[in-house]
Amino acid sequence: MKRAFAMAGALMAAGLVQASELQKPNMIWIMTEDIAPDLECYGMAGVKTPNLNKMAKEGMLFTRAYCANPICSPSRSSMMVGAHQTTFNAQHHRSNRDTPLPAPYKPITSYLRDAGYTCILGSDLVMKQGRKIDCNFKYKDTGPYDGVKNFGIFDKLDTFTPADQPFFNQIQTVVTHRGDWWNGVRAASKHPVPLDAIKLPPFMADTPEIRYDWATYLDTIEYMDDEVGQIMQRLKDQGLDKNTIVVFVGDNGRCNLRGKGYLQEPGIHVPMIVWGPGIKAGTVVDELVCMTDISATILKLAGAHMPDYLDGHPVFGVENPQYREYVRSARDIWDEIDECSRSITTKKFSYIKNHMPEVPWNTTQAYLELNRPALHVMRRLKAEGKLSDAEMTFFLDEKPSEELYDLNKDPNQMVNLAANPEYAETLKKMRALEKQWQAENNDMGLADLGNRHPEEGLGAVLVREAVKEKAPDVWARLEAGELMETQSWKKKYGTKKKGK
Repeated sequence: MKRAFAMAGALMAAGLVQASELQKPNMIWIMTEDIAPDLECYGMAGVKTPNLNKMAKEGMLFTRAYCANPICSPSRSSMMVGAHQTTFNAQHHRSNRDTPLPAPYKPITSYLRDAGYTCILGSDLVMKQGRKIDCNFKYKDTGPYDGVKNFGIFDKLDTFTPADQPFFNQIQTVVTHRGDWWNGVRAASKHPVPLDAIKLPPFMADTPEIRYDWATYLDTIEYMDDEVGQIMQRLKDQGLDKNTIVVFVGDNGRCNLRGKGYLQEPGIHVPMIVWGPGIKAGTVVDELVCMTDISATILKLAGAHMPDYLDGHPVFGVENPQYREYVRSARDIWDEIDECSRSITTKKFSYIKNHMPEVPWNTTQAYLELNRPALHVMRRLKAEGKLSDAEMTFFLDEKPSEELYDLNKDPNQMVNLAANPEYAETLKKMRALEKQWQAENNDMGLADLGNRHPEEGLGAVLVREAVKEKAPDVWARLEAGELMETQSWKKKYGTKKKGK
């Protein structure tokens, strides 16, 4: 991976005040689910995020942070291990839950514990206590870890205290994840996001249903922002703010068209803000970073062992941050859908290689059909011949085998340049970067291509079939674009496998 990184040059000292004074800092890693850089401090229209705005003003805001996979469990696996998920067989969503990590890989918390850290999971200040781990290898929430008989990742749950120092606290905020609470969050908001205040991307049809869904997503971001504010307040109340670094990121992109599950920018480009001692206030970093860089940085700042297999390098709080020439991301099996795509993102271009172009973006995946109102609305508009060329992008019958986008000129990735002769040299260079990565790493997601077994009998599939059969009027409301409490349907309508 050495050639994938470029030294920061003039930005070598960006974000650094006096790293030598940071002795065993506490660290809080807030991972927010399913969110693109859709915060007020990133310029998102309609949303208000005062606490994250303050964190960015007092710390560092990264504008080009990316995840290694656009789906939750592979992405979190890469962050927890600090390596690309395809190198240790964690690339398929919710796979290998009974399989220990192969040697020499370990969770970063194992090294943090060795360095004297108390590792804490969750927070009593956030919805559902923020305890989600969701990695694609064998683990337990708490207890000892040796990777053979013991698989505990954390020491305790929910609260940090001065006695826990130095501590590492991972908090997963769930509210922005699709859930039955979305309508309730909007209804309870004292200032719900106005439907006319938002700005939809050009690949989304502009309808009342889609506007409501988008605004409600922003409402959940505002709810999450308040949770972050409570975490920061507790730090100050306990006098721990002077020696605690807080990292805020998204685990993958927003849960909407071209977002979560896909390698376009809305699926892999995520927010990243770092706050704390040693971090220069008001710093904006436009260099490329990956979430695995955070794993490496945390180990470095903790004075912990940094194994050779780490995919990243320290990018904040150090004298010589090493930023990337490119970020490499990958998409593989997600629920019942077998897929295989790889991407290379540089500062200017996005390259995507679709190894299974016959699988369209617009699949019959149950998760999408239960949780994305825009999908149903735009399917209907397509059937009526009412989608624009830009809006048709997600609904093509198959994907191109290669995609190339100029992110400076075309940030929404509307014009595929892969077949444009003017960009032939650029395409050649992007292919070479992917080939180089393949030569230096073991991509287990390509090794099993053509011999995969997507999950069968999924609850979401059974729920969809049960509702269609038992409550067609309810399903019709969903297809009309209504944002509904679909998680409750399993209990309400019951599910059963075919033939039983």
